[in-house]
Amino acid sequence: MYAVFKRELFSLLNSLMAYITIGIFLLAAGLLLWFFPDTSILDYGYAELTGFFSLAPFLFMFLIPAICMRSFAEERREGTYILLATRPLTSWQIIGAKYFACLVLVVFSLVPTLIYGYTISKLAMPAGNVDTGAIIGSYIGLLLLGAAFTAIGIFASSITKNQVIAFAVAVFLCFIMYNGFDAMAKMALLTGLQDLFMFLSVNEHYQSISRGVLDTRDAVYFLTLVFFFLLLTHFTIGGRKW
Repeated sequence: MYAVFKRELFSLLNSLMAYITIGIFLLAAGLLLWFFPDTSILDYGYAELTGFFSLAPFLFMFLIPAICMRSFAEERREGTYILLATRPLTSWQIIGAKYFACLVLVVFSLVPTLIYGYTISKLAMPAGNVDTGAIIGSYIGLLLLGAAFTAIGIFASSITKNQVIAFAVAVFLCFIMYNGFDAMAKMALLTGLQDLFMFLSVNEHYQSISRGVLDTRDAVYFLTLVFFFLLLTHFTIGGRKW
């Protein structure tokens, strides 16, 4: 499994698309956080990163599908998956290797944003007067959100040979999981359905963690979501004779 993980990670790191995607993510985050008047921290007047953590999930909806779209789709298109499948590896090991390779790249894309927390700490009056717990909780929430979106991206890549279609399907699924259930909860006529849709909403659990309070129910929700989409991926690749 490690060999496949290393092969997949090096393949991503050698891909110009990965660097372009991460560069666009960081550029968009920087512009929205510091320059655009409606979302700028400097215009907001408070030393906090709420704006960044509110915008990051929507940037993730495009960043992560772009990273994951080639994982299985390219293997199917080029016919190289058969070479991988002939190795003494289970489908779970192949899925896990590709999943963690993509997740590592997502983590790499978040590392440069840590400078935002340092900058905010220095801009605060007095210096260092920031809600560190909320910032740490929000980053943990982003990591869990990235893990869930990565699993969705891997699943979308497993159902098609076309990377563009895989990207579009992943963006759609991420949007539905993040915002769709919230909209359904507002439209639901029965209270029981409202509670169900709110529980299924990724946004609800992400906002809960972003408050700085780590609830095991939120962590279990994200881990369950990751396992669910990886299980769907397992059924998808296991049900085909490539």
